[in-house]
Amino acid sequence: MNDILKDRALQIATRTGNEEVNIDCSKASLAGSVSQRACVFCGSRVVLFPIVDALHLIHGPVGCAVYTWDIRGTVSSGPELHRQSFSTDLREKHVIFGGEKKLYTTLTSLIDKHNPKAAFVYSTCIVGVIGDDVEAICRKVEKEKHIPVIPVNSAGFKGSKKDGYKAACDALAQLIGTSDEPAPEFSINILGDFNLAGELWLLEEYYRKMGVNILARITGDGRIDDIRKAHKAQLNVVQCAGSMIHLAKDMEEKYGIPFKRVSYFGVEDMSQALYEVAEFFGSSHMMEKTRELVSEELSKLLPVLEKYRERLEGKKAVIYVGGAFKAVSLIKALRLLGIQTVVVGSQTGKKEDYEIMGRLCDPGTILVDDSNPLELAKFARETGADIFIGGVKERPIAFKMGLGFCDHNHERKEALAGYVGMENFARELYASVLSPVWQFAGMKEKAL
Repeated sequence: MNDILKDRALQIATRTGNEEVNIDCSKASLAGSVSQRACVFCGSRVVLFPIVDALHLIHGPVGCAVYTWDIRGTVSSGPELHRQSFSTDLREKHVIFGGEKKLYTTLTSLIDKHNPKAAFVYSTCIVGVIGDDVEAICRKVEKEKHIPVIPVNSAGFKGSKKDGYKAACDALAQLIGTSDEPAPEFSINILGDFNLAGELWLLEEYYRKMGVNILARITGDGRIDDIRKAHKAQLNVVQCAGSMIHLAKDMEEKYGIPFKRVSYFGVEDMSQALYEVAEFFGSSHMMEKTRELVSEELSKLLPVLEKYRERLEGKKAVIYVGGAFKAVSLIKALRLLGIQTVVVGSQTGKKEDYEIMGRLCDPGTILVDDSNPLELAKFARETGADIFIGGVKERPIAFKMGLGFCDHNHERKEALAGYVGMENFARELYASVLSPVWQFAGMKEKAL
């Protein structure tokens, strides 16, 4: 690792035996390292974007709106208002004279035209510089239009995507608890699933068969009225802990709602997520229904996976994703398919996350926090990887090296959660790794 920037050396580790992996993480990105992370605004936008009956207005230059337009592969069972990337389109004159008047005019006209259930107004970096009082404008419009108008404090140059997650959670907290509509028995909120490619609908079907009611979806295919009564649920089930753990802890403190961290990726973690919910409610009938569900799904899935394993056995994978919880599940899922994880990292992982990854990985696996393109390319080349699992920013790295690629980030259009998702994942790996196109690439050994 001689080519690694000196100040990043402690953020990279190689598992050599049974010792605990010790990585210096949860720190700001090193200037000049071209981190794969995104900005504060982007973090808040990806969390709130899937609320489909709300107006989302970006107060800033139009480039910020373009950057996050349709940023998630989230789908809706009804309204499509969330897919409009509205912007105040701040320009040089607004930087000099202020953009509050433009914000007020844009916000009121959009509410009149689209009649949303609520409006989220995102502050971008330029707003933090010029000092527009976004909160005051939101309070004024809220009184005039009689709907919640919520400022999302996502300005900031130095912050990172996870600071945006917190800003989104703070915005959601302003909605939760504002409706007293009662909740049915065995009610849960699903936090941190964003209904990518309709995955949430698969999960809802599993829970329905168990006898569990979904009160609020926060935020995939989300509805403002459901979020307002989310404090009536008995349990919060947190899928993406990186984005939603702040809200889960806040709801536990304010409303006494416990939460469980789960993952819906891979056979092992998907089954465990269902069993944990059934165990929480203490219903023997629900537990029996859960066992029947899991047994039925596995009886269909495992024979299919075995066919893919026969062709994928011995292949090597690089994993670099946003949330560490996803990386942990991917290591397990790849092992089930006979694929060895040789490099694994995340943008927002904590020390305990890397300790878990280290225990799951084989000796020689490289673990990395907040990496950059040159590092990832170097590690993939040195370990002889066959496939790269990441997001839109990692795809060019893989293709330039002649590696198969699997999109496991929030832009994807393929459902990868649940038992159906595990079959889709295996099929995509098979098609990517064994595609005949790589015999013509001839780039695997070349540096970027």
